[in-house]
Amino acid sequence: GLSDWADRKVGDLSGGMQQRVGLARAFVTEAPILLMDEPFSALDPLIRNRLQDELLDLQRDLRRTIIFVSHDLDEAFKLGGRIAIMEGGRIVQCGTPREIFSNPASDYVADFVANMNPLGVLTARDVMGSAGAIEASRVEAETPVRALLDQLQSEVAGLDVMEYGNRIGTVTAQSIVARLVR
Repeated sequence: GLSDWADRKVGDLSGGMQQRVGLARAFVTEAPILLMDEPFSALDPLIRNRLQDELLDLQRDLRRTIIFVSHDLDEAFKLGGRIAIMEGGRIVQCGTPREIFSNPASDYVADFVANMNPLGVLTARDVMGSAGAIEASRVEAETPVRALLDQLQSEVAGLDVMEYGNRIGTVTAQSIVARLVR
């Protein structure tokens, strides 16, 4: 943690530690809304990912609204509950990561999402086929695809997708691939 570095000047710290200090300073103010303008853009991917996770933990624990500016759509989709995509200084689409990925409002937005990793955005509901006659292990409709992949490695038949106790579809490796290549 930062307490090990309390006697050091911020300028003497590594880039990642300086960003941690910045996060701590932002949250200690108790401001109800925080504006963060590309706070992790200059960091290497490993440290960047760790700080993103720390930010998510802080946001969950301290319940602050964060306006987070990023040119990295994967980062925005990981951190944001609602995303606004801008083109030429105007908002061209606003929605959840899943809404934006599944229904781009323009060719500009479609180009953005075409190069991102959908595994953290899509859920069982997005990749399921019609409910088959096979009884299989069950998953909730909002289970992320990333979690489904682990389960499908050991399930031959597929996974039943459940909502309110009812089977609404089946996920198979083939149904995931079919959705990803659309």
